[in-house]
Amino acid sequence: MKKLLFFAMAGGVGFIADVAVLFLALRYTPLDPFTGRALGIASAMACTWMINRTFTFAASGRSLVSEGARYSGVGVTSALINFGAYSTALLSLPQLSPYIALTLGSAMGTIFAYLGYSHFVFGKH
Repeated sequence: MKKLLFFAMAGGVGFIADVAVLFLALRYTPLDPFTGRALGIASAMACTWMINRTFTFAASGRSLVSEGARYSGVGVTSALINFGAYSTALLSLPQLSPYIALTLGSAMGTIFAYLGYSHFVFGKH
C-alpha cells in the first residue's frame, strides 16, 4: 500500500509538470496541443523517475544506466498509451479541452506504468 501511495504522489508531481508544460507551450509558443503534450509527457517522465527511484520502489540494484533504460522503456510505452488516448479524445471531440484530454490520457497510462515500473524496472532481479 505504501508503494501505491508514493506512486500516486510521484504521479501527481508528474501530472502537474505535464499540465504546466502544456499550458506554457499553448499560451506562450506557437506549438499545437500535440507537440505541447509531447513536451509535457517528457517533462513528467523526468520528474517521476527520481521520485519513484528514491521513495516508491527504491533503487533496483541495477546500474543507473540499465535502470534508466528500463524506466524509459516502460515510460515510453506508457506515454504512447497516454498520448494515444489524449489524441483520440481531441480528434474525436475537437471542442474538448486539451486539459480534460490530458487527464483521460494520464488515467489510461497509469495502470500500465505502475505494473511496469514495479515489476520490470524496480523489481529485484
